[in-house]
Parts: sequence; C-alpha cells; structure tokens
Amino acid sequence: MMKVNVWNTIRQLSKERKVDPGVIVNAIEESLRFISSKYFNYDENIHINFNPEKGELRIYTIKLISKNPQDSATEISLEEAKKIDAAAEPGNYIEIDLPSETLGRISAQAAKQVIFQKVSYAEQEKIYKEYAPRIGEILTGVMRRLESNQNMILEVDKTDVLLPFRETIPNEKFRRGDRIKAVIVQVLKEARGPQIIVSRKDARFLTKLLEIETPEIADGTIIIKDIIRQPGERSKVSIICNQKNIDPIGACIGVRGNRILSISKELRGEKIDVVEWSQDPVTYAKSALSPAKIDHAYILNRREKIIQVEVSRDQLSLAIGKKGLNVRLASKLVGWKIDIKRN
Repeated sequence: MMKVNVWNTIRQLSKERKVDPGVIVNAIEESLRFISSKYFNYDENIHINFNPEKGELRIYTIKLISKNPQDSATEISLEEAKKIDAAAEPGNYIEIDLPSETLGRISAQAAKQVIFQKVSYAEQEKIYKEYAPRIGEILTGVMRRLESNQNMILEVDKTDVLLPFRETIPNEKFRRGDRIKAVIVQVLKEARGPQIIVSRKDARFLTKLLEIETPEIADGTIIIKDIIRQPGERSKVSIICNQKNIDPIGACIGVRGNRILSISKELRGEKIDVVEWSQDPVTYAKSALSPAKIDHAYILNRREKIIQVEVSRDQLSLAIGKKGLNVRLASKLVGWKIDIKRN
C-alpha cells in the first residue's frame, strides 16, 4: 500500500471545474488501470484499491502458483512466486503488487491524464446537459474576443459561447468587455467540446424580451401568435388575449411606450408593431399594416390568397413602408399577399 496525498487536489479541482469528486476519482482509477497495464507483461487482471480520502493506493494482480504455468496472465511459477513470498506453495494464489517506485510514476501520469482529458470531458458533458434544455432562453455574456470571421466569443459563467456574425443585428458594434444579451438557438456536441450558439436576430430573442418586459405575456394572459422580423429595422408581433378586460396592445406597449421602447433600444432602434391576431384574413391584414390606417380591405383572389387594401394619400407611404418593408412584413405575418392602392 502506498500513501498518495491527492484528496485536497481532487476537492480543489472539483470546485474549480464544478465536477463531482466521484467523477474525478473514477477517472483517476480508469487512468491508473490503463497506465499500470503497461507494467504487467501478460494482460493480467489488474486490481486497484484507491482511497483518496485516506491517501491509500494499491495496484496488484492475483495469480495461481503452478509448477508448470500455462497462462502467464493468470499463473506464476513456483520459483517466481517464492521471490515474492518464501512461503508460496503450488495450488495457492499470490497477490503481486506493483513496487512503490512504479506506483509513484503511475500516479503522476494518471493525475496528469485526468486533469487534461478525463475531467475536461466530464466538464464538457456537464456544460452540454446544462445548456441543451435551455434553447430559447436569453443569457447575458461578456465579449472576450472577436475572431477573424467576425464571430464573437462571449463568456457566460466561465463558459465560452459563440455569437456568429450572421446572428447579429446589422450594423451593431461591440467591444471587448461589453455585456451582450442573446438567445440560445443551438447546443452542439463537438469533438472539442459542446458549442453553445446564440443569436440576436432570431425571432425567439424578441419573444423573450417581450416576456421580460410584459408580465401579461410572461403569465400567459397575452399569447404571442407569431413574429416576423427584419432585424434592426422592423418587426411585426401578433398577439391574442384571453381576458376581455385587458387592452393587450396597451399592455405590450406600456405607459408612454416604456415597455416597447426598452425592447427597441436593445434591438438597436428596431421598430416593433404589436397587432391583434384575427382568424379573418382581412381584419388581420388591416391590423398587420400598422401604423398605417386602412380605409377599406377585401379579398381580391381567395385561391391565390390576395387581399386588396385601399388607403388615403397621406397613409400610402406609411402602409408600404421604406423600400416596401411594412407591407412585405405584413404579408408574411398574415400569410396572404397584400396589394395596396390609393383611394
């Protein structure tokens, strides 16, 4: 039996990496078994007694003493056995320990392997299990570096999180040390460890921001039916409310627009139109063209799903929007093509 002072190291490593001590102990035993197999010659069955709390380590194999051994992995000659134990007799079993010097080398190698491989793997598994169920949640990270492809690496609770350039809002700029909010959209298992991917463009980011700012959405009183976004420019959010005594649009916008303005500021000035969902496509289309006021609307072609909308001269540009954005987003929200003409 050899004395090894590793328990404090295991506890410290467990605390730093947030990994259960038992995981580290099992990993060390696995490494000990693998490395010690090199010091036995015939693929023997290796036994390990490892008690890190008491600082005890013993590695040994058991062989049958035989006058004429046939299997070197399980048998030992009487001559060799007597070198270990002078009282050895044929037909008995003998325990063959690795010498202390060898044990010392093995312990050092095993500890090194565990720190760089086994514990790292356990840590990665823990990260994956922690973040995989959280897809759709918002997290806040600190920007640590900008990669050559403009992807950003954020740090969240000592874990690296990827914010790809394609998932940022156009023209927004961040610097090292900035705190950035984003929604988790993917958690992938990679060879180098789990990859957590977040987005600021995804519609789920706006959904979560609305939930945070609007208690009526968070508690289910108001339900978001759909969101169509042109990130950084404009969004259309359709909602329904299951309580008649609540103004759902007003609840989302807030007093003097404080709720929606807070969200718009986070989205770099993105305009957010909150409209009531309707099963009737004509009613829905009129709402979806907000903030424009619609004089008249009707179904022009039901088979091709075209709605004709008529507006006054002063509402025409508002209904169409800059570069046709307002009507385009409204059409996507309703699921019908919307044609606009002036009265």
